[in-house]
Amino acid sequence: MYKKQDTTQSNFLSFNQPLGLHMNPKNRWIQMADAIPWAQFEIKYASLFKAKNGNVAKPLRLALGSLIIQTKYQYSDRELVEQLTENPYYQYFIGLPGYQEEAPVDASTLVLFRKRLTEDIIMEVNEYILQAAKKAKDTSNKHDGDDHIPPCTGGNGGSASPEQPKGNHGTLILDATCAPSNIRYPQDFSLLNEAREKLEAILIQFCKSYGLPRPRMYRREARKNYLALAKTKKRSTKKIRATIRKQLSYVRRDIKYLENFLSEGLCPT
Repeated sequence: MYKKQDTTQSNFLSFNQPLGLHMNPKNRWIQMADAIPWAQFEIKYASLFKAKNGNVAKPLRLALGSLIIQTKYQYSDRELVEQLTENPYYQYFIGLPGYQEEAPVDASTLVLFRKRLTEDIIMEVNEYILQAAKKAKDTSNKHDGDDHIPPCTGGNGGSASPEQPKGNHGTLILDATCAPSNIRYPQDFSLLNEAREKLEAILIQFCKSYGLPRPRMYRREARKNYLALAKTKKRSTKKIRATIRKQLSYVRRDIKYLENFLSEGLCPT
């Protein structure tokens, strides 16, 4: 179950600072915490809990704030717990009422946070943070433009032509959790098929260079096995594993042929 939290804890003045500790209200984590509409995400987070009984879940600000800190610095779960215990700015960001020496959360609970908070919620929070940073930057540039008046006359009294702004180039990924979708991972069976084809080309080149008979590589059978899965729209886990196992056997056979050629002192040309 989940109980909605009181959002008044986000006020910096209400944060209980121990004697001798002076926190800077202009700190980036304090400003970032004030820029995030915690109450709005609290409603979405509370809708994930349907049960009315049971243990009360941790507050949204604690869960989401911890994941934002972990994503920014790539902390491990245990290291994140240590950082949250030692840093008062982190404790304010995750919504604690005041600085405390005890760990606000344990490492095992962070696993539950990652399961409950979907990628859409984290992306939406990133949008709010970026909009707040852009608004602050525009405000700063506006004040700087009012104080500074650039020269507008040239040597002959005419107006000087403004400098053309340079265009932006390339792609910038703002969220550290995002990655281009065209990256192939080691479990991708197309990588095995590509490796097999390259190994076959190397073996054929060996045989041509030294006049050797081609070893049995089962090229047609391997290609047929790959296409049977590549052309299938709905790929079951069982079929994917069977195809990967089969392609690995072809790759191992080709590597063994290649090692035998190299052990005999043959070199590719």
